[in-house]
Amino acid sequence: MLVLGIESTAHTFGVGVVNEKGEILFEKRDMYKPKIGWGIDPKEARKHHEKVSDGIIKEALKIGNPDLVAFSAGPGLPPALLVGLKKSKEIARKFNTKIVEVNHCIGHIEIGKLLTKAKDPIILYLSGGNTQVIGYENHRYRVFGETEDISIGNLIDVFARENKLQMPGGPIVEELAKKGKKYIRLPYSVKGMDVSFSGILTALKKLKGEKIEDLSYSLQETAFAMLIEISERAMAHLKKNEMIIVGGVAANRRLNEMARIMCEDRNARLFQIPKKFAGDNGAMIAWAGYLMRENSKNPEEVDIKPKWRTDEVEINYR
Repeated sequence: MLVLGIESTAHTFGVGVVNEKGEILFEKRDMYKPKIGWGIDPKEARKHHEKVSDGIIKEALKIGNPDLVAFSAGPGLPPALLVGLKKSKEIARKFNTKIVEVNHCIGHIEIGKLLTKAKDPIILYLSGGNTQVIGYENHRYRVFGETEDISIGNLIDVFARENKLQMPGGPIVEELAKKGKKYIRLPYSVKGMDVSFSGILTALKKLKGEKIEDLSYSLQETAFAMLIEISERAMAHLKKNEMIIVGGVAANRRLNEMARIMCEDRNARLFQIPKKFAGDNGAMIAWAGYLMRENSKNPEEVDIKPKWRTDEVEINYR
């Protein structure tokens, strides 16, 4: 069985093809990059996706005719999501297949589990739009903690934009942080199982005369420590001995190092997703679509869900 998946929630348009064995037969993506100092413009992201989509899809279809189509229905930016919706309908009608609406967050979780062989982990899901600590209980991925304001990815990206760094900011801030030598105290805001990052951003904007390397280092050390704290609390509460980090920020080596140390102290295991599949990609949508194939619909029945939460999805395949 061949499943073609389309990802278009934000800056990335990606297509993946997987089979029923979980083998990734095709994966290609193209990312919209805003000007330095600017964030994602949803309309420009849509234009980018419309420009690159047909070429990537044409390459993917060389693998073979899809038996099922999946697309990221949400959460995400509506103008970008609509491109994936349109293209998935076109493919489904052409090959007379059905479509699966995939929750973007579930896509990250399932590709992480597939590639690492984690069984029942606490999931730290970190991206430009999301910050959640998740665990599976009773046919749903339950959110046990999350950000009360901005996501960790947004914190890093806004900090990067304020300092005229190329977007996305994560990789550049990570490299700068490695050169930081001075820790600058920043607001540490953990509220039970939830976190707040807006105070860190405000404090960073007010700091003048400090080196960008030291600011980057301090941002990472503070924000990541908050995330590891609530992850450890979730592991203790749910008595789980596995952890996985998914989403674009999962590529950060310092974050993984801190998570590994915490897991070792608990006699637990950290599963690390390959860096290539930490960020948004079509393969994760294809694989989640295969798992949720019983939920497939006719093309005229599917739509986008821009505010679709992780814990709103019923997991009927476990």
